[in-house]
Amino acid sequence: MSIRPVKHIIQSRPTMEGAGVKLRRAFGFGDTADYDPFLLFDDFRNENPEDYMAGFPWHPHRGIETITYVLAGEVSHGDSLGNVGTLGAGDVQWMTAGSGILHQEMPKGDERGRMHGFQLWANLPAAHKMTKPRYQDVISRDIPEVTEDDGTAVRVIIGKFWGKTGPVDGIAADPRYLDVSVPPGKRKTLKVELDHHAFAYVFEGSGTFRDASSPRAVPTEVVGSGREVELLMAGNRSLVLFDRGDEITMQAGEQGIRFLLVSGRPLQEPVAWHGPIVMNTQDELREAITELRNGTFIKK
Repeated sequence: MSIRPVKHIIQSRPTMEGAGVKLRRAFGFGDTADYDPFLLFDDFRNENPEDYMAGFPWHPHRGIETITYVLAGEVSHGDSLGNVGTLGAGDVQWMTAGSGILHQEMPKGDERGRMHGFQLWANLPAAHKMTKPRYQDVISRDIPEVTEDDGTAVRVIIGKFWGKTGPVDGIAADPRYLDVSVPPGKRKTLKVELDHHAFAYVFEGSGTFRDASSPRAVPTEVVGSGREVELLMAGNRSLVLFDRGDEITMQAGEQGIRFLLVSGRPLQEPVAWHGPIVMNTQDELREAITELRNGTFIKK
């Protein structure tokens, strides 16, 4: 057994996407080697409809998979292949863009105007870049949840955990995607595949992601002045990137903690990308953009 050290803890940063949707991005559009096979992670959380109602109108995807997990409100979607649907609170969609689609996603708040969800992009290996597009839509009641005696609850969205298997399957990177809630003050150790990259994203409460028996074993981060500061706790909208090991240890703060725990097998392939079009070489990327311009992007 080896506890994964924390490589770093970062705060997701405000950004704007689509037709003017305000959200927070934890990583993406840069060097994402530490997160391989994942490319991008966004937290779209708003209580003001003006900040999200414009949505994400028609845009292309190729060579990636997008995982959308909705906690509050709804996301209606449609694509160039004729697929339509709506994701509600607790629902998940795993979309394999493969050879390419055009689609749109339009959020709608709940009765109080709240909209909250996450979108994760996963890379496709070269052998699957041009595969036929497909969807796996999962409604909330079909996602298994297990609760331990201490009150820790885990929704198993993808992968196997604590004897449960998530409903999304057939994914090349063999990912695991868990929604974990730990009660106040509780310490938990969770297994993570040794050969997978892994990160946690905190969206409620706070906690310490380290061996709680070693209080000085905390990560540091270099701030703007060049001074290193200790990061004792990971709070709301914090992303925790783990190093190698086969388990993580964390201790919940006074308000408890809820976080996503995501892991996947690295593809270790070159990445050439232009927005939501991700290929292996610049030549492939140029070909995709040319096809988008001349109307041959969608494959029959």
